[in-house]
Amino acid sequence: MASYCSFARKSNGVHREHHDTEHGFEPKDDNDLFRRLILEISQAGLSFETILKKKKTIYKAFSTVDIVSSFDDKDIKKLMQNPGIIRNKLKILSAIHNAKKIKEIQKEHGSFGKWLDKHHPLKKDEWVKLFKNTFKFTGGEIVNEFMMSIGYLAGAHDEDCPVGKKLNPKYEKKNI
Repeated sequence: MASYCSFARKSNGVHREHHDTEHGFEPKDDNDLFRRLILEISQAGLSFETILKKKKTIYKAFSTVDIVSSFDDKDIKKLMQNPGIIRNKLKILSAIHNAKKIKEIQKEHGSFGKWLDKHHPLKKDEWVKLFKNTFKFTGGEIVNEFMMSIGYLAGAHDEDCPVGKKLNPKYEKKNI
């Protein structure tokens, strides 16, 4: 009998819900891609369980590229008071910066998704270099987790995971 991935077997339901509905699934649009990137940036230095418990509020606070790219000092102050997100000013400022970069990418390539597709397939270290040259707060682990979570790098699910078997990842085994 197939078993779920180790992180989905956690006793807390937030891991299983994320595993079954988002991790490794194809993003719906650029806003979904952006929110997933923010989720990974938010996790830096913290447990994933902490982030998953705050996921709905994080997604609401950073709902769209258009909204976040227009945030000003008043919005930053409001976010710093929001207990439902990770109140780290560097992470908040990187979200705003990254939203602005995605808007530039959209103008040049039509969408963030098309920009990713243009560069695909890359190996992990190549994705990391590209992201470090384009975005803020995107180190190796953040980029790796983000790219796995959207199906561009292998590893989102164990081989025998029934959820993972249903997905259609964009990566090729040779790029692991």
